[in-house]
Amino acid sequence: MSSQPWYQTFFGEDYLQIYSPFLPASRTQHEVSAIEALLHLTPGMRILDVCCGDGRHALPLAQRGYAVTGLDLSAALLDRARQETARLHLNIDWLQQDMRSIPYEDTFDAAINIFTSFGYFEQEEDDLLVLKEIHKALAPGGIFLLETVYQPRVVRAFTPQSMIRYDNGLIVMEEREIDLLKSRNNVRITLLHPNGERIEHRQSIRIYTLTELISLINQVGLQVTGYYGDLDGNALTLDSRLVIVSQKPTPSQ
Repeated sequence: MSSQPWYQTFFGEDYLQIYSPFLPASRTQHEVSAIEALLHLTPGMRILDVCCGDGRHALPLAQRGYAVTGLDLSAALLDRARQETARLHLNIDWLQQDMRSIPYEDTFDAAINIFTSFGYFEQEEDDLLVLKEIHKALAPGGIFLLETVYQPRVVRAFTPQSMIRYDNGLIVMEEREIDLLKSRNNVRITLLHPNGERIEHRQSIRIYTLTELISLINQVGLQVTGYYGDLDGNALTLDSRLVIVSQKPTPSQ
């Protein structure tokens, strides 16, 4: 495995092989509709997709009439996003950038961070910096949607190993360990290809409580307006994911 931080090497073809079978177009369209409803979006709004990947949400948002900017660190995933943008004749700004440094100020009506794309960094100060950058990028009154794993669910559903065999013969094994002191879910991922090739990756994600995330969000000046168990706005439970909606105050607030 590489000595580089895991988030610099994982998000490429192997990532897509692992997750794409579980992310059909129907699921994506449902999620985009849910995001529109939850944030009360209207076409023409300027949206920043932080950690956009290959454009799974950014592309359909652009198709629905939003002015979308996608930001991600992965050159491989952004290349795929650009190819699909050209194929669909869309106009999307794609930016390869670390989410701790977002080069916009008072620009976007909404920002989204979807599918557990938060908590990657070793230090909590870096996660706080991400939120500061998102706050800076939002226009006054702009809305931020964070959708991620929820610590109680991760702990309650914890299993130390799992294995999935895909239709194409790929086998993916995961070995997990929760660092209780640092509140991190550490995973070793092994891909076994039908030709015998073996590839290993690791993940390490900070698993926050609702209280901790709201504290970080409040620290950067965003005001929490709601929290939920999914993008459909269902109630948060011990077995759900975590969705938090917050807003950048206007000068009058």
